[in-house]
This record gives sequence, structure tokens and C-alpha cells, in this order.
Amino acid sequence: MREVMTKSMARNIFYGGSLFFIVIFVGLSIHSHIYIVETSTNKATLSDSVAMGKHVWEEKACINCHTILGEGAYFAPEVGNVMTRWGVQDDPEAAFETLKAWMDGQPTGIEGRRQMPQFNLTDDEVRNLADFLLWTNTIRTQDWPPNDAG
Repeated sequence: MREVMTKSMARNIFYGGSLFFIVIFVGLSIHSHIYIVETSTNKATLSDSVAMGKHVWEEKACINCHTILGEGAYFAPEVGNVMTRWGVQDDPEAAFETLKAWMDGQPTGIEGRRQMPQFNLTDDEVRNLADFLLWTNTIRTQDWPPNDAG
């Protein structure tokens, strides 16, 4: 090998290295997209009620206090696994009743404790929100949250 690098040699190394890393980046991006789409989201159980529940979640800005699957604020508990914590993940009617009772009991008025506002949701909104939370409970999250408490 020569001791002096010419301009054409440097240019070839630059273009070759750039092309190599672009190919690696595109390949990893495609792999990541395929892996996430095929393994994480449970599309089979995605229904209109789940979509409406997500709309309620967004409309009431629940993410401003809660996290869901690790995304959001840390003021209030994680809700991605709330139905499992409540033990109602296999019973949609029990999930609805439990969530309705919880939402109707807010704010608790306990001094010195964070309070959830009263949103005055209709039964349909609570049912849709319960279906959304049941659906998020079925997403493969690769062991997130790290503990049952969220």
C-alpha cells in the first residue's frame, strides 16, 4: 500500500463507507419495522370500541398524568397493565364495572394524595375506555412494565 493517500482513494473510501452504512441503516430499519408490526400489536382484537376508547384517552388527555406502555407522564400509575393488576383482564363486563366505579369515585378527597379529576364520562365512554385498556393489556411489551405495580 502506498504511504500517501490520493484524493481519489480518500473519495472512494468515503463513498464506499457511506454506502455501506446506508445499506446497514436501511436493513435495520426494515427489520425493526417488520419485527414490531408482526410481534407487538394485537391487530386481531382491534375493534371500533377499542378505537373509540383510544379517542376518549386522547380527548381527556389521560397521557398528561398516566403512562401507557411506558409513554406519557409519571404523575399517575401506568395503565398498560391496569386490567391485570385489577384481575379483570379476562372479563370485559367486570373491567367496565371496575373502571366505572373507579372513575365515579374520583376525586377521592384524601388529603395529601394526588387526585384524579372527575371527567363525567358516559357509560359508553367508560366501556370504550375499558375495551381500549383491555386491548393494550394484550400487546406484547417485552416485559414492560418491569413490575406488576407499573
